[in-house]
Amino acid sequence: MNTLETKTSMCRLVKGGDLNHHGTLFAGRGAEWFVESGFIAAASVTAPESTVCAKIHGMVFTRPVKKGSIVRCESQIITAGKTSLTVYVKIVIHPTNEFVVDGFLTFVNVNADGRSTPHGITIEVSTPEDEALLARAKALPKN
Repeated sequence: MNTLETKTSMCRLVKGGDLNHHGTLFAGRGAEWFVESGFIAAASVTAPESTVCAKIHGMVFTRPVKKGSIVRCESQIITAGKTSLTVYVKIVIHPTNEFVVDGFLTFVNVNADGRSTPHGITIEVSTPEDEALLARAKALPKN
């Protein structure tokens, strides 16, 4: 049986070009990394050319991130619908694990015409932590 790798992680160095007018990480850049990390997780089980981001759910930054910080973006596919995947993303400061932001993303599998198409993927949760994330994902607004 083939087991899907549902977790990915990537790190980013916060550089001068990533900063806002307060000298901390620009939220737009953090959002870009957030979506990129989720996309990598989703596209690793489908295909990059057939994976599109449909929605960002509940992304709230909890602290400023200073220039020179390393942030780690951790992504995990939590659930699969017929054509969609829900991915949980958490960003922390590395190596201290100080929490910066988390939330969910919905990705849709599309065909060459851009129409949603079934992906045939099933995701099974296996830990209490995964069960808690699944409960949070199921509570997300549908529209």
